[in-house]
Amino acid sequence: MSNSRTFAVVLEPEEEGGFTVRVPAFPEIVTYGKDEGEALAMAQDAIGLVIADSVARGEARP
Repeated sequence: MSNSRTFAVVLEPEEEGGFTVRVPAFPEIVTYGKDEGEALAMAQDAIGLVIADSVARGEARP
């Protein structure tokens, strides 16, 4: 059984370049990437940190 989960990620292009990233399942996540690849990597990293923090606090895994 895989522990892999999929979450929707919203990339919002910025006027000065790059992308603001939001993850609807985790409203606390707002990050940024210079390009699409970096934005998605930042989102993946942020999701991992939020999940790890929840587990560390003994909360149910999102």
